[in-house]
Amino acid sequence: MMKYKEYVHLVKSDLHRYAGNSKFSSFLYHKTFEAGFKYSFWMRTCAYVKSKKILKILFPICWLILRHHQIKYGIGISYNTKIGSGFYIGHYGGIVINQKAVIGKNCNLSHQVTLGVTRRGERQGCPVIGDNVYIGPGAKIIGRVVVGDNAAIGANCVVTRDVPEN
Repeated sequence: MMKYKEYVHLVKSDLHRYAGNSKFSSFLYHKTFEAGFKYSFWMRTCAYVKSKKILKILFPICWLILRHHQIKYGIGISYNTKIGSGFYIGHYGGIVINQKAVIGKNCNLSHQVTLGVTRRGERQGCPVIGDNVYIGPGAKIIGRVVVGDNAAIGANCVVTRDVPEN
C-alpha cells in the first residue's frame, strides 16, 4: 500500500528530472506539454489510487486516462511495475516494459526500449535495472538480467547477460 507522502515524493522526483525543480508552475507546464512526464504522472496516480480503499472508485477514470496515454504516446508501462524515484522518459514511442520488471532510481529510458520476459532457459524471468541507469534508443533487455548501478546501455543493444556496475 502506497502512502500519500511516498506518492508525492515519486511525482516530485520525476518532475525534478524533467524540470530541475519541483515547483507547481513546472508541474503545470510539464503535465501539459511533456509526454513522458504526463505518462509517469498517470502511472504513479493509478498505482496510488488503486492502493487506497477510499479512492478506488476513481481508479477506472485514472486507468482510462493512462490507457489513453499508452495508445497516444506508444508507451506500455503498467502501473504495477516497480519503478524507483526520478523516472525519466526521454523520448516517447515504442517503449514496452514487462510489469514484473524492476527499475531503480533515476533511470533514463529512450524510445523503442523493451524490457521483456523470457519464459524458458536459464535466464527465464524479467530484468532488474539498478539505480542511475541510462538505456539508449532501441535497446532490448530480455530475460532475468541484472543491470548494475551507474551503467549505460547503448543504442540498439540486445542485452541477454548481466551488466556490471559502472
